[in-house]
Amino acid sequence: MTTKIETRTRKVPAQDAGAFAVPRLDQQLCFALYSASGLMTKLYRPLLEPLGLTYPQYLAMLALWQRSPSTISELGETLGLDSATLTPLLKRMEANGLITRRRDSADERRVLVEPTAKGEALRASMKDVQAGLACGMRLEPEELKSLHRTLTGFVAKLRDVASAS
Repeated sequence: MTTKIETRTRKVPAQDAGAFAVPRLDQQLCFALYSASGLMTKLYRPLLEPLGLTYPQYLAMLALWQRSPSTISELGETLGLDSATLTPLLKRMEANGLITRRRDSADERRVLVEPTAKGEALRASMKDVQAGLACGMRLEPEELKSLHRTLTGFVAKLRDVASAS
């Protein structure tokens, strides 16, 4: 004969869960940055969709317009993406006629990436994307510049820490 034992559990508030006080989510810098990144992507989506670009593709095109041709490793370093993430993205962009990938004749191990004529033609539309985004931001130009300076400095420091570890 088996006996059924009833147990009752009481919900423990998060702050009483243990000796270590877990920081609140809304007080975490990492969560604020994660949320901001997601919301930026969301704001860009309706501006980029008519151009046939995703947000990561947009960033790749910006990098390529700045420096082209680029190797996959150079592009990955610029975007902060590894080749396992970047290669499928570039394959989709190539299939859409935005970029070409070719072996470097000086070093067959290197793959060079550059925009096609169709990819270059998108550059003219970026003014509209930036204008549309600026309208949706509700920040003054000086606030945007200040935020950009702060985040750029923060990213540089994080890269230093990441490369040291």
